[in-house]
Amino acid sequence: MKILVTGATGYVGSAVSETLRKAGHQVMGLARCDESARKLESRGHLVCRGDLDAPESLKAAAAGVDGVIHAAMVFDGRAGERDRAAVEALLAALEGTGKAFVYSSGVWVMGDTGGRIHGEVSALKPPPLVAWRPAVEEMVLEAKERGVKGVVLRAGTVYGRKGGRVAGFFRDARERGSIRIVGEGRNCWSTVHVDDLAELYARAVTEPAAGELFIACGGMPQPVEKIARAVAKACGLEPPLEARVEAVAVEQARAEMGPVAECLAMDCRAGSTKAARFFGWTVQRPSIFDEILGGSYLE
Repeated sequence: MKILVTGATGYVGSAVSETLRKAGHQVMGLARCDESARKLESRGHLVCRGDLDAPESLKAAAAGVDGVIHAAMVFDGRAGERDRAAVEALLAALEGTGKAFVYSSGVWVMGDTGGRIHGEVSALKPPPLVAWRPAVEEMVLEAKERGVKGVVLRAGTVYGRKGGRVAGFFRDARERGSIRIVGEGRNCWSTVHVDDLAELYARAVTEPAAGELFIACGGMPQPVEKIARAVAKACGLEPPLEARVEAVAVEQARAEMGPVAECLAMDCRAGSTKAARFFGWTVQRPSIFDEILGGSYLE
């Protein structure tokens, strides 16, 4: 298959593209600039010039492929408007073809889960940062009525390959000698290794379940403070490790970071066996603690 991947040079998109290529598929990555184009070419991918802010370029890119994975996102003041326009353009290009469109969402749309594990049918109470996203999810799911096999993946906090939120913890530990977390850290994050997530994307685009939404998380949700302490241990910070974790009040973090602070402080517990039932998908990579203590972040 020839698959268009938006965000193919990004954290998740690059892992997805590599997984698809190893499985024998041809990846076409969207490139906004020469540097991105060179990265894609060096990885053996095709290049299509385009920009999320130019929906017509996305529509043209999707016209000659067998499926699309939308993994690009820029969280700024225009995030919702830009993403909706991009999805509308990509779905329009695929309309009536019966081809797959896989949309990247996240468990943040569920809001604070209050200590309970939520699944695909749980009620949503998204924070302001992603308040627009459920409507885009619904547009993708309803695309089956337009002859497009739309699939939505709601990923947890992604880790592995030296990236994601965990990378920020390592950077704090190495540069500051302490790790900043938003809130007291008793809130839990549901997580997924980037390579396990990439496998699910590959299955979703090649064996699409039209109109279906999937939670993409692995293992039990873990307290943020416990994750931070594991990073402190991996970096060799002197004990007591709890003293190396700096709790920042949500109000202060919001002033410094903007609306993402509220999301980082949420208790966000998600889990499901639906992806296993539909695709046979199970997590195979190291847990978040194994990855922190002995994986890519130490290389």
